[in-house]
Amino acid sequence: MHSSPNRPSLLLGGLLTAAALGACGGGGGDSAPAAPVAPVSTMGTLSVGLTDAPACGFDAVNVTVTKVRVNKSASADEADGGWTDITLSNPKKVNLLNLTNGVLETLGQTSLEAGQYNQLRLVLDANANGTANTVVPSDTKVERPLETPSAVQSGIKLVGSFNVEAGQRADVVIDFDACKSVVTRGKGAYALKPVVKMLPSAINGISGFVSPAVLGKNVTVSAQQNGTIVSATTPNATTGEFLLSRLAPGNYDVVITANDSGAAVVGAVPVATTSSNTALSTAAAPLMLAPSTMGSIAGMVTMTPPSTTEAAYVAAKQSFAAGQAVTIRYQGADLASGAYTIANLPVAAPQYATYSATLPLAFAPAANVTGGTYRVEASAAGYTAKGVDAVSIATANALGVNFTLTP
Repeated sequence: MHSSPNRPSLLLGGLLTAAALGACGGGGGDSAPAAPVAPVSTMGTLSVGLTDAPACGFDAVNVTVTKVRVNKSASADEADGGWTDITLSNPKKVNLLNLTNGVLETLGQTSLEAGQYNQLRLVLDANANGTANTVVPSDTKVERPLETPSAVQSGIKLVGSFNVEAGQRADVVIDFDACKSVVTRGKGAYALKPVVKMLPSAINGISGFVSPAVLGKNVTVSAQQNGTIVSATTPNATTGEFLLSRLAPGNYDVVITANDSGAAVVGAVPVATTSSNTALSTAAAPLMLAPSTMGSIAGMVTMTPPSTTEAAYVAAKQSFAAGQAVTIRYQGADLASGAYTIANLPVAAPQYATYSATLPLAFAPAANVTGGTYRVEASAAGYTAKGVDAVSIATANALGVNFTLTP
């Protein structure tokens, strides 16, 4: 027997009538049964997105995501229990370089039991055919395979706490640092050494505009603390607008670099809250960069004992009278040989401005900074960082700046 489509309404009407009769005393003295109480939901929703910092020397960095895994335990291995997966119905190939200025690539969402979660794993395609994960070097414009070690195939591990509330959606953003994550492996090969972190989903940060005169010259804008790059982006290729997004409240040094240009540094830029935005310039008065000749610093990094899992990075830094140091440029050392070259370093001294809410900012040559002189630092996870002061490229490129890193 097929039920009438109006049956639920008729049944509800009958129940309401019976309740009304009961209230009037008809049909006996028993009161109507209490309406059932809906069970309290213990489930929430997790939504995951992907964003990126700009890559060094690449026109594209492509990764293919197959799933995201989440666990309440920070120490859970991939084979342990407690995992919930967001499995993409079709693996998603993403060019990380399209995900700057706060742009997100949504990876999906899933229902989760309410509670605190302490680990995410981003699982990439195994790249068996060599086309799932690739790079396009800026010098050759040829797409090359990006080698993915077995640890990547089991999931790139991110440890950090976030809460899922019952009946609410929690948004988590994965920041994939393409510049640090892609390293050379000799003979034109490239390998993925993932550098990723979890970010808050709310968009805040530091914004502004860079002069159209330098667009097309590989402009990079970074927010730094104590010489460590916290966030980086590239301006819009047409408007010059940039946004350094999802920054923890605090003060930052903002560094702007471009080929054939001196660096510009804005010191002590405040980010007041997780929802506030600090502007450094406007479209009518964008940030300018002074022209400069360029040089390079090159050498070798030897890791003793050698590591098969960690990559070494070399940074060229400059310090200012205000006391802070900033990274002008950095580069990963080749995994096979340890060779590195930090190219496109300005010979001219940087321009410096202390942040002011009154725009435009007033830039001047940085005090006590010698043009073309850098402190060069090498570091790798699990090894003691080392540095060399007063490396000069004022008259010639600096070669043979070598490091031996030990635990």
